Amino acid sequence: MSNPLLEMSGLPPFSQIKAEDIVPAIDQVLADNRSQINQLVETMKPYTWNNFIQPLNELNDRLNRIWSSISHLHSVADSEAWREAYHQCLPKLSEYRSEIGHHQGVYAAYKTLAEAAGFVHWPPAQQKIIRNELRDFHLSGIDLLPDQKVRYTEIQQRLSKLNNQFSENVLDATHGWKKLVTEEALLAGLPESAKALAKQNAEQENLAGWLFTLDWPSYMPVLNYADNRELRQQMYVAYVTRASDQGPQAGKWDNSAIMQEILALRQELASLLGFANYAEYSLSTKMAKTPKQIFDFLYDLAHRSKPVALQDLTELKTFAKQQHGLDNLELWDVPYYSEKLRQHRYDISQETLRSYFPLPTVLAGLFSVVQRLFRMTVRPHHPEVETWHPEIQFFDIVDDRGGELRGQFYFDFYIRKGKRGGAWMDECLVRHRLAQGLQHPVAYLVCNFTPPVGDQPSLLTHQEVTTLFHEFGHGLHHLLTQVDYAPVAGINGVPWDAVELPSQLMENWCWEKEALDLMSGHYQTGEPLPKKLLDNMLAAKNFQAGLFMLRQLELAIFDLRLHTEWQPATKIQAVLDDVRRQIAVLIPPSFNRFQHSFSHIFAGGYAAGYYSYKWAEVLAADAFAKFEEHGIFDRTTGQEFLHAILERGGSQDTMELFIEFRGREPQIEALLRRCGITQ
Repeated sequence: MSNPLLEMSGLPPFSQIKAEDIVPAIDQVLADNRSQINQLVETMKPYTWNNFIQPLNELNDRLNRIWSSISHLHSVADSEAWREAYHQCLPKLSEYRSEIGHHQGVYAAYKTLAEAAGFVHWPPAQQKIIRNELRDFHLSGIDLLPDQKVRYTEIQQRLSKLNNQFSENVLDATHGWKKLVTEEALLAGLPESAKALAKQNAEQENLAGWLFTLDWPSYMPVLNYADNRELRQQMYVAYVTRASDQGPQAGKWDNSAIMQEILALRQELASLLGFANYAEYSLSTKMAKTPKQIFDFLYDLAHRSKPVALQDLTELKTFAKQQHGLDNLELWDVPYYSEKLRQHRYDISQETLRSYFPLPTVLAGLFSVVQRLFRMTVRPHHPEVETWHPEIQFFDIVDDRGGELRGQFYFDFYIRKGKRGGAWMDECLVRHRLAQGLQHPVAYLVCNFTPPVGDQPSLLTHQEVTTLFHEFGHGLHHLLTQVDYAPVAGINGVPWDAVELPSQLMENWCWEKEALDLMSGHYQTGEPLPKKLLDNMLAAKNFQAGLFMLRQLELAIFDLRLHTEWQPATKIQAVLDDVRRQIAVLIPPSFNRFQHSFSHIFAGGYAAGYYSYKWAEVLAADAFAKFEEHGIFDRTTGQEFLHAILERGGSQDTMELFIEFRGREPQIEALLRRCGITQ
């Protein structure tokens, strides 16, 4: 019986892929790879790029294409059967990666090529791939003793399983709690869009009333707008105790032991490879070089930001006391009274703005911004392609200068059962020059916006507009690459602390009037964003910027301390509490277990790397300053960013590429100015 995953040569045939296809497909492709890699090692001497590296890259690309489809569907269309098959594959893949990382024959081939007399004349991208691979062989334990290699493989397999279990626990805990409200009076203050979504949730479960969940589009409006303090408290407690030993679901999907084991295994892995701690291991592939360098950077930002944050908090407490008679500001009150203060000071709220940001208009504006900056046109693909859900849209991105197809992407916009929360970009296909021709890059772009309700389109908050631009920035980095070698094409090979540069850069256009005019218009009348509303929105840009900055720094320092200080006796909560004592001005209640759902560092790629957001924000703010100097739609500057950053991917040193674009190394002043920390 045929397996659609194994027969896939281009876009995934989603309607044909079944859970029972997954394990056989992975078993087969891993067996094929093992056999063909051994054959390459044995028969292709003397090794060259064309007879060894190119076919090896093609084998890796096939595996990545198949696993990308499986992993993506696990994130957006989860089911018990799919989850079980996915789980079965994780140790197989970990074992295979460890096996290749310990393959002396492949390692020797890379060393031979690197030491060849003509290597220095190879194209820079090819040299970078070889150097990266040799580095990664050492990080994979090629130098370890046999028993250490066995242990290395066991650790990687276990970590893969634990990371996935952590993520699934968060998903199950998020979907495992619901709040049905049957009295409309209890919903006072909530915007109509939030009530309509809750009503729709209830109807889908054949319930009367309004059903609230811990999905962000359901949760956040309650915290921001519900007058009922008890409702806010209930949802806050349920949200911040997900997958923990506290709260209404205490112990049900508890990540406590998983977190401890993850950290212990990471430390053991780092020690095996000769690093003092996991942070040093993590930084061996990043722009930043030492934990001290990052701590200095983060604490400097915290020192500059804390006075601003203290002022933010004092203003909020004074407002809540004087205007609303609140003596004791709790964490479930902070978003509510912050929104009240924002409205009081600027006569604006995220909900007011929603009506002016219908998704179709925002999308058209985003595509227009991209066209003006980079001379790339985004258009719906015809004929339609197979997708995993009827709501998914598929687009082409085409170079205006010659009509060349540069890439394609799927857009999955709305919250849905079985879909994990958050927003992300992931690779479907990577640009790669194959024997049969060029493989164009294809991306998955995923958000969790409020879906259309009745005849009303999906309406976005300005914060969600910014999220959309952010993820599309990642998409552009993947799709506009001109590198023909998958290992360094697009986001591949880009240091983790620089990969956020294009995404954070794109956010800036969401705050510029000239760009906002392209992406806004009242969903009923088409009326542009009124000048007063626009002026107030821009004036409110850095509202509570100090509090927001300190929160991000708190998480980054917590992450880095966990991965530099870890000992068997280390208590995760104690580390977080100590960080908060050092820099935070808002201290959560003792039952708060944020870390139990901190997927970025326990299930994603940000372990000892959460600082990357701030690090890359410096790069992005300084890069955007060049656009400000020449005009935000200056085509020359757009083309320079396209050629230096977006098209080159990981094919060259990131600092060299940034200097090529900016004319110098990055400076922090632009970030401080844009965040309102300095004038």
